[in-house]
Amino acid sequence: MTTPAVPATRIPEAVHRRRWAILGVLMLSLLIVVLDNSILNVAIKTISTPAPTGLGATQSELEWAINAYTLVFAGLLFSAGLLGDRLGRKKVLLGGLFVFGVGSALAASSGTPVELISFRAVMGLGAAFVMPATLAVLMNVFERDEQPKAIGIWAGGVGLAIAIGPITGGILLDHFWWGSVFLINVPIVILALGLMIWLVPDSRDPKPGRIDPVGVVLSVIGLVLLVYGIIKGGQLADFTDPTVLATIGAGLAVLVGFVVFEKRSSHPSIDVTYFKDKVFSSAISAIALVFFALMGVTFFAVFYTQSVRGYSPLQTGLLMLPLAVAQLVFAPRARLVVDRFGNKATTTGGMLLIAAMLAAFAGLEADTPIWILEVIFFLMGTGMAHIMTPTSVVIMQALPREKAGSASALSNTFRQVGGALGIAVLGSVLSAAYRSGIEDKLPAAARHSAGESIEATLGFAAKLGPEGDALVGPANDAFLHAMHVTALCGAGVALVGAVVVGLFLPGRTPAPDEKEAELVGADK
Repeated sequence: MTTPAVPATRIPEAVHRRRWAILGVLMLSLLIVVLDNSILNVAIKTISTPAPTGLGATQSELEWAINAYTLVFAGLLFSAGLLGDRLGRKKVLLGGLFVFGVGSALAASSGTPVELISFRAVMGLGAAFVMPATLAVLMNVFERDEQPKAIGIWAGGVGLAIAIGPITGGILLDHFWWGSVFLINVPIVILALGLMIWLVPDSRDPKPGRIDPVGVVLSVIGLVLLVYGIIKGGQLADFTDPTVLATIGAGLAVLVGFVVFEKRSSHPSIDVTYFKDKVFSSAISAIALVFFALMGVTFFAVFYTQSVRGYSPLQTGLLMLPLAVAQLVFAPRARLVVDRFGNKATTTGGMLLIAAMLAAFAGLEADTPIWILEVIFFLMGTGMAHIMTPTSVVIMQALPREKAGSASALSNTFRQVGGALGIAVLGSVLSAAYRSGIEDKLPAAARHSAGESIEATLGFAAKLGPEGDALVGPANDAFLHAMHVTALCGAGVALVGAVVVGLFLPGRTPAPDEKEAELVGADK
């Protein structure tokens, strides 16, 4: 009897056998990149507290502490993906982790908000080389039929990091100084480096693209100018200010120049021809829009729980747990929903659920039962899980395996840019709406500094002693109104995302037996 031939795998057997262990190491690398931002979320209020407890950072400085990381991260992701394709993904991963660890140690020792912003940029530089390489290695150690499952588990790792981050941050802040939320990255980096050297194989693109320094510089300058203008507009509560308009206009002009240059370049940072594919474009847009909404909401949710409701950093971390648990539970299983209902229905449903939960934030008050916030967070995480997994699979499978670094970099670039713009735009809406609601309650001399955020107002009230108690109620009311306005803006963005994916993502792909039945029917 002849034994049927077994199809040859394109992946070496030794690598194939340890693919799940490799996935675990990749998730550990991913964990610290995502963990950093989720830890920082609960530390924002502490860092805004005057020294020695914090750094006395203003709201705009807090936004820059987050966006210095995300802008460098987003601006260099594609070049980092190309370097991984050219030099080898393992080498790039190791180098990126080392830089991230050094940046974390420096950030922990920051003495001023400016130093923190600078060292966060160093961390973003390291993270830019970690994120695309993890997904690129994944695509090169799993065969195509296992890739959706592996990507689902990888996406679930994001949920795990979001779960661990706020709780870890809360525990650290309860027992140590604010810098401990960055120092915690260092031992994790050391562990990840050791495991990676031992387990992870190297891979590269046999025909890698050339690095595009002009494109990188144009994209970073354009994004920084745009985000700076948006944050400045929120800080001044005046988006018609000539400086604000000039900065935003200059940023948009540079970004247009970037697109034009990329179209004409023989070795572009971003191959804009990819975006001619409506499916690819809509999946990328969905990721950007959902992170725009989610990052902006997470930014103000921390102030709601800590400043308005009076919860500690640890309690805030625990309150955010349902958001992460839902992602952790549903992300690996989202592919089953896609198999049954298709990418379009699954992703559109996820976007609509996100939009509904953001709108629900507009109903939260200072005395709303806290279980309602928990339900909102859980359903938001459920929506995220059913967006990230299908869109990641669509994006990664749209390009050949050897271009996995490029596809991963594009996905993460738009995710980070969407998140950075979400923090800038929705943070500025929050700041402007808050300032307009509190200014007439403050003395004229203190309106600019004390009116920038609820923490600034409460800090000013504390300096006044018993007389300042009269400002607490108006500060809470002004913040709640600003939060409601901001949440509705975020819901509108999520609805736009639902329309985009509803129009352009593919529907359900028939299973092989269904296709066969269709062909039989056609023959008849």
